[in-house]
Amino acid sequence: MKRFEVMLRSMRQVTPSRRRNGGTATRLQILEAAGEVFAEKGAGHATGKEIADRAGTNSAAINYYFGGIDGLYTEVLLEAHHRLMDLEVLKNLAQAPGEPAEKLNLFLEGTVRAILEPTSSSWALRVLGREVLDPSKALQTLLDQEVLPKKQIATGFISEILGLPADHPAVVRSILGIIGPIMLLVMGSRSMLQVVAPQAVAAGQVDAVVRHFQLFVMGGLSAIAADAARDKLEKK
Repeated sequence: MKRFEVMLRSMRQVTPSRRRNGGTATRLQILEAAGEVFAEKGAGHATGKEIADRAGTNSAAINYYFGGIDGLYTEVLLEAHHRLMDLEVLKNLAQAPGEPAEKLNLFLEGTVRAILEPTSSSWALRVLGREVLDPSKALQTLLDQEVLPKKQIATGFISEILGLPADHPAVVRSILGIIGPIMLLVMGSRSMLQVVAPQAVAAGQVDAVVRHFQLFVMGGLSAIAADAARDKLEKK
């Protein structure tokens, strides 16, 4: 269990640009400034000059490091999702020995904490929320490099828990049932969450929210597994 606890601590840590190439100070400053501007205005209303001014550099640096504002926005999206869940940590979790239910619980805890805890990067969540509501041409890159690989790993956990193939309809429906609430948390501003769930979120009860989320998901999966077992017996 200690190995899982170490992984969870790693999942909680925000590691800006750890996997990016050329992590110079200027590049990181541009990335942070761009994240803030894109979160405030959206990709369609942000300008390279505004981002460069906020980063304390010039527009030419955006072209140099990112190939232009479109490339910068794509990189900001990837960075935002990386801060929500580190793909390499998730891969290590999947490969580690242990029960799939424990691994899924860690995945849930790491994700929910990354969204709700005060230390979360506010611009990362707001950028992702904007992208979900108003998708850009960078969405496919985000899906290919961050979302789908993580979804595949989480699907593997669920497949093992249910004892069903990864492409089984029950597994697919289950992953949708988990992703839905997570996306609501990502898209919802803190002020909205305070209205929707003032005692559960606004009061800072992150531990309770995490535990409730885990119990809710595991209870549902247990019921689905039992239902699938009954169907299998009836077909014999």
